[in-house]
Amino acid sequence: MLKNFAIAAIAVTTIMSATPSFSQSIEIGPGGVRVNPGMEPPPPRDMGISERQAIRIARRNGVQDVDDVARRRNVFVVRGVDRDGDDIKVVIDRGSGEVLSVD
Repeated sequence: MLKNFAIAAIAVTTIMSATPSFSQSIEIGPGGVRVNPGMEPPPPRDMGISERQAIRIARRNGVQDVDDVARRRNVFVVRGVDRDGDDIKVVIDRGSGEVLSVD
């Protein structure tokens, strides 16, 4: 009897330690209060445009050869050369892709 109880206790302990533990959280937002069961992934963050997209936008605005792409807090600064061989700098908003200035 004691042997069966020990085997059952070991089996239950093994099963309980092997199951993943999920944590719940409470979220307060514009839709009110809700319980997040912890099983859904967080919503994707909108990161804005990529460096590659910034280069494409700069090329559409006169950059022939790209020398440097700098990522600032909320803008991309693309430096390069235009078709006449002059230096050119295009500043692009990272969130919207809007061209802020062309120098």
